[in-house]
Amino acid sequence: MAKKEKEKAEEQFPIRSRMPHPKGKLLAIGGREDKGDEKTELQSHNQDFIKEEILKCFVDNLRGSDPLIVIIPTASSEPEKSANDYIKVFTQLGITNLHVLDIRERADAMKPENVEAITKAAGVMMTGGDQLKLTAILGGTILLEKLKERYTKENIIVAGTSAGAAALSTPMIYEGEVNKGMLKGDVRITTGLEFLKNVAIDTHFIQRGRIVRMAQCIATNPGCIGVGLEEDTAILVTEGRNAEVIGTGLVTIVNGLNITRSNIYEIGNHQPFTVFGLEVHLLSSKETYEFPIFEQLHA
Repeated sequence: MAKKEKEKAEEQFPIRSRMPHPKGKLLAIGGREDKGDEKTELQSHNQDFIKEEILKCFVDNLRGSDPLIVIIPTASSEPEKSANDYIKVFTQLGITNLHVLDIRERADAMKPENVEAITKAAGVMMTGGDQLKLTAILGGTILLEKLKERYTKENIIVAGTSAGAAALSTPMIYEGEVNKGMLKGDVRITTGLEFLKNVAIDTHFIQRGRIVRMAQCIATNPGCIGVGLEEDTAILVTEGRNAEVIGTGLVTIVNGLNITRSNIYEIGNHQPFTVFGLEVHLLSSKETYEFPIFEQLHA
């Protein structure tokens, strides 16, 4: 975030800037991160491409000897295959202490053995799939509360890719492909897992043309910051607000704090919306951004 923007945010939210911050880290990935297999067209043409860069970052941020990675493939329609993909790549990266939580129903997230795995994890990876499935199964469970407690108080890294990344935030977009989100009501939003509050994450962002649906999300929630993650691109978030870009593509930041006018509340559903004063930033690898709305849950 630019110095001027940061100072303005601190002026607007003086209390939030003094809030305690979580000790854990978040790694939100835009999907299709490199796992050491065949490169995409973007990766092939990008001179700065680094093989398995994002997943290496995850591994590098694990703490402790023989760290445990817990893989949660709940969002996937093929959880076993999805989990095996990560078992393979993490093993190649030197991690042998791996545990898959086969959580397919809410009752599974209440089982003591699954909660115990979360208490021992140095890192947690949530795979892609359907973010609504992930939040509907994990929301309000003992397992999720234990994970959020550890993220607040301990140096654990929590990662999600594609749907797993979208679910980390609140508000959470879970549908909105019709008309690319340009008509009011085309974008469906609900509560995510709330590791990042007042931040909306969308994935496969440039590849699937999702800028307009994010604009509608922020027009209806102007106190939030939108984060669009392109494929093989991620943000590593520390202290609940400092984000660093990692990977091949771009991160799009959509800031609605300074919106001057919008008709989103005046028009009916299925009509195009208007918004003025929306700010957009494009960030490439190694760029940093400090969210101007700070986490309020980690007191």
